[in-house]
Amino acid sequence: MVECKDSKCYIHGDVKVRGSRTEGEVVSDKGKNSVIIERDLVKYISKYERYARRKSKIAAHNPPCIGAKLGDIVEIGECRRLSKTKSWTVTKILAKAEKENSKKRKSR
Repeated sequence: MVECKDSKCYIHGDVKVRGSRTEGEVVSDKGKNSVIIERDLVKYISKYERYARRKSKIAAHNPPCIGAKLGDIVEIGECRRLSKTKSWTVTKILAKAEKENSKKRKSR
């Protein structure tokens, strides 16, 4: 485990996780201490009486002590606003990415 001196870390810093929690897949980890999470949604369209699949992308803080990578399935929790786009933080990694799968994502 990496030593964490991050003030925005929910474990070692002063940020409290409150509100909703959700899970999704990390589709980008290029930013410093941040990741982009993509989650699948199902929306009912009453006019056609059918469901439509949609995707939502959420920017989340990635503390160094957790260190989520591309392709990981993570749980994120809502917290106070950390920057212009980030109001979520990664709370835990549910499943690590497969090596082959993450290479395919990077080559796109």
